[in-house]
Amino acid sequence: MGETVEALVDAGKASAGPPLGPALGPSGVNVKEVIAQINLQTKDMEGMQVPVKVKVGDDKSYTIEVGTPPASSLIKQILGIEKGSGEAGSVVAADLPLDKAIKVAKQKGPGLTGGDIKAKTSEILGVAKSMGLTCEEKDPKEIQALINSGDLDDRF
Repeated sequence: MGETVEALVDAGKASAGPPLGPALGPSGVNVKEVIAQINLQTKDMEGMQVPVKVKVGDDKSYTIEVGTPPASSLIKQILGIEKGSGEAGSVVAADLPLDKAIKVAKQKGPGLTGGDIKAKTSEILGVAKSMGLTCEEKDPKEIQALINSGDLDDRF
């Protein structure tokens, strides 16, 4: 039957240390080989934390599934900021233009629950609000309302 190991790793910089090494060691797979594969598959996302799932078979074969980074990591990367506001609601960390929110929604794609790009962008704006960001210098909730009313359809 095998086992599955899930972890959040630094893209391109996974190591045999925790959380992967100790979890994979007992399975009998070549941990260095698995780590090298993960780093190869995640090198283009460097600077972000990426969810990784390693499925190990009874015969010590393995498959690696790399998920998309959390929306907050994608937003930080696209804006070039290190972190959001520690005081969301009172301190604004940065402004996320709508076109960049749409880009993040497309990158995150199936990792979001929205049925279309407008709904997915609205989800990204929810994350932006929790990070203490504005969207086009407005509260992200205002932009979500404009998306829902159809006023911004020409932007999608």
